[in-house]
Amino acid sequence: MPNLFTPLTLGALELDNRVVMAPLTRCRAGDGNVPQALNAQYYAQRASLGLIVSEATQISAQGVGYPSTPGIHSAEQVAGWKGVTEAVHQAGGLMVLQLWHVGRISHPSLQPDGALPVAPSAIRPDGDASTYDGPLAFVTPRALETGEIAALIEQYRDAAVNAREAGFDGVEVHAANGYLLDQFLRDGTNRRGDRYGGSIENRARLLMEVLEAVTAVWSGGRVGLRLSPGNACTSVSDSAPDETFGHVVRAINRFDLAYLHVVEFGAGEVFDKAKLRAAFQGPYMANGGYGHDSATAAIAAGQADAVAFGQLVIANPDLAARFADGGALNAPDPSTFYGGDARGYTDYPSLDTPAQKEAIA
Repeated sequence: MPNLFTPLTLGALELDNRVVMAPLTRCRAGDGNVPQALNAQYYAQRASLGLIVSEATQISAQGVGYPSTPGIHSAEQVAGWKGVTEAVHQAGGLMVLQLWHVGRISHPSLQPDGALPVAPSAIRPDGDASTYDGPLAFVTPRALETGEIAALIEQYRDAAVNAREAGFDGVEVHAANGYLLDQFLRDGTNRRGDRYGGSIENRARLLMEVLEAVTAVWSGGRVGLRLSPGNACTSVSDSAPDETFGHVVRAINRFDLAYLHVVEFGAGEVFDKAKLRAAFQGPYMANGGYGHDSATAAIAAGQADAVAFGQLVIANPDLAARFADGGALNAPDPSTFYGGDARGYTDYPSLDTPAQKEAIA
């Protein structure tokens, strides 16, 4: 019976264990949204995990939605990420890059020339945008013209090429958590009247075309997809999530993806994760508040093939070893999650840190 420490094949990726680092926005990229040496240290510290999924990374300047988040659309950003992947590989790890466009979850102050953010439809989200000037109310976005979609897809293709140049082992397409591709999927945010709106087939069209573009750069076995059927963050909604996401998962089977990564928050309330897992014909990665025991149980029951962890990985760079040894867990400091320096980023002790050894003894 498999457990968290049983090796796992995800497409072309060979994992030593099934403890995965979830994509975690930390807002610590350098000037020009360029990854820096501090980021390389942070990720290399976590190389003993079965797989690292990078923090969400913008495919274009238009895709930016938060301060100090990295991109993959400039030569400087590619070079910065190359320093990260080299550090991770030298430490024996595997790392994929999450491709991200925030869509309407942005603000003109973060956009080129102060432009409006783009979205499937001109519907303003609730709440405030995170900007360099602090929280500012979201604006009503501009609906993408049908003729702009091809260029958007090309941005995903170019980002996939850049990720390969930067030395990643694969990519994950971010279609979750209320960002652009998720906005297209859901009928609460997509009110379009063209071939990208209306029926679920039409609302899913952009995602399918993005996957076609990305899997033309990478083999499907090095491409993952992230979905969040029950996540209502950034005020996204869908009238029939079981139907919508069931269609999406059946449709993506033709790409032979490395894995499906599902944010399970809301499961049991608005969607059936067991049906979703059964519909996907490849490895399933679960995410959503798991700990050692719940993750072990999910893998043993066949409910997941791997489990992605967020806050536990922030505070415990050697989380797999701690799980294996029954080691005490460091507590995360939420005040350092977004932005700052090394504090709360690279200074969490590992089990082999002298001070940590003394504390355990």
